[in-house]
Amino acid sequence: MHARHEVKTTGEGRWRRMTLADLAIVEHIARRVHPSYPEDISVIAERLALYPHGCLVFGGPHGVLGYTIAHPWMQAHPPRLNTRLQRLPVAPDTFYIHDLALLPELRRAGAGSAAVHLFVEQAGSKMLKTVSLVAVAGSTKFWRRHGFREVGHEVAGPALLSYGDAARLMVRSLL
Repeated sequence: MHARHEVKTTGEGRWRRMTLADLAIVEHIARRVHPSYPEDISVIAERLALYPHGCLVFGGPHGVLGYTIAHPWMQAHPPRLNTRLQRLPVAPDTFYIHDLALLPELRRAGAGSAAVHLFVEQAGSKMLKTVSLVAVAGSTKFWRRHGFREVGHEVAGPALLSYGDAARLMVRSLL
C-alpha cells in the first residue's frame, strides 16, 4: 500500500481506499451504473467495515468516477444481491469481486483492468486459488478478457437468481 491509501495509478487518476466520506458518491455511482441491481448503502458500508482493503474508489481531477468492492468469500456461495454478510468466512476459498462500477467517462481508460490486477494480487497474498464474481449487465466479455470463465448455474445455487436470469458466476484460477 502506498502513502495516503493510494493503491494504483492509471491515466489521470488512482484507485485508493474507500472511506466513510465516499459513501454518498458511491451510492450515486451505483444508482447510475447499476439501476437494475440496487443495493442499500448499508450493504456497502458493511462491506467497507468488514474488509476495507477491498473497498476502493477511483479518484482523479474530476472527482470520484468509480468504485469497487471485493472480499474473501466462498466460491460456491456468492452473496445474494443487497444482502448484508454479518461476517467474512473463517476459511475462504476465493477472493470475491462483489462490484466494479465505473461511470461512462472512466470506461476504456484502464481503471477496470487496474482494479482486477489489484484484486488478483490480494487473492494471491491471501493464498486463495481463485477470484470469483457474478457478472451482470452483459459484462461477461470484459471478465473473459481478464481470464474469468463461466461456471454452471448449479454451482452458485439460488443466490445467483437474486441478480437476474442473465447473471453468470465467473471464476479465474490463480494456479
